[in-house]
Amino acid sequence: MSAAAPLHHETTKRQQLAHLTTQLDELRAKGTYFKLRVLDDEQGPICRYDGREVINLASNNYLGLCDHPKLREAAIAATTKYGVGSGAVRTIAGTMKIHMELEEKIAAFKGVEACVVFQSGFTANAGTVSSILGKEDFILSDELNHASIIDGARLSRAKIKVFRHKDVAHAEELLKEVQNEPGRKLVITDGVFSMDGDIGPVKELCDLCDRYGAIMMVDDAHASGVLGRNGRGSVDHFGCTQRVDVQVGTLSKAIGALGGYVCGSRDLIDYLHHRARPFLFSTSHPPSVAASCMAAFDILENEPERIGRLWVNTKYFQAQLAGAGFDIGGKSTPKSETPITPIIVGDGRQTMEFSKALFEQGVMATGIAFPTVPEGKARVRCIMTSEHMQSQIDTALEVLTSTAKRMGIL
Repeated sequence: MSAAAPLHHETTKRQQLAHLTTQLDELRAKGTYFKLRVLDDEQGPICRYDGREVINLASNNYLGLCDHPKLREAAIAATTKYGVGSGAVRTIAGTMKIHMELEEKIAAFKGVEACVVFQSGFTANAGTVSSILGKEDFILSDELNHASIIDGARLSRAKIKVFRHKDVAHAEELLKEVQNEPGRKLVITDGVFSMDGDIGPVKELCDLCDRYGAIMMVDDAHASGVLGRNGRGSVDHFGCTQRVDVQVGTLSKAIGALGGYVCGSRDLIDYLHHRARPFLFSTSHPPSVAASCMAAFDILENEPERIGRLWVNTKYFQAQLAGAGFDIGGKSTPKSETPITPIIVGDGRQTMEFSKALFEQGVMATGIAFPTVPEGKARVRCIMTSEHMQSQIDTALEVLTSTAKRMGIL
């Protein structure tokens, strides 16, 4: 009997999770099941995934900083000086001098009073939204805002109102509906939307917040290092630094390392120290990460030509795609205004097959389907970087075009 007990327990456990297997089987039947591709070397414009050399059109490494020598040197020096870990959460024993230096550098770069760094952009969004509002408050959120904003809104227990994508008039309608209700009102938009690459109407929403006394928040993850002076983001791009109450950014994309941050008033940051659960309950960054992030901000200030190259590559790539007849935005949504370039296919299965065929021809461009994007809006998302050479872009365009024609997408 004793020998049979573990087997019985194991069998029961498998049955309890059988619904997961069923859902995975449904994904396989729809053709949208995927396996993770494994990077064998450095993140770059050309690299090796699953042992195959490919032109990389899938990375958020906008400015090529993931493997920049100055970031490497900073990380190694910090590891030598401080060790590999901080050993605790920030509020107990894990706040190191290098963490404070990074936050001061980001605050100065963004032109605000203060900054706090989180373990990721996701936790920065979710932790902030969930902590600064409560069940008596209202959140007005763009329908295409990032999942971390959606999760943070739900965790806050505030009443959630969703306005149509970039529809400022609809956002105002919703604000009018709740303006006389008790509770605070928070308006949230992405600065750059991660699936379509279009820019949020930051200035117009700031105008609404001023008019109705609402809190204004912008998630600038995909705008950081891309838009604004030296990559200061969409808030700077629109000249709204003093009008946005909460700025969220990432250290994991253009900055080339890992983490997220929130910028704003000193009181906002002090409050997050006391109430933001991801900050309170997660061990702080390794010193090597903080050091490499500081080096990245120095590069943004001193090498603006990187952003210039990024935009030259982006405009060329998008013009060639449009000229070939690809749908890079469609009639129902604005075409991309940033290096994020969706090639809309529509059907999820065909999208995944297209992505797989591209990979076999030496181009890494990830297929994205429901639930990340709406049904019927599946796409291969391409991202340009400053480090792509025109010859690499031309080769990728040739593969994209020939493969799409062969599969009936063009």
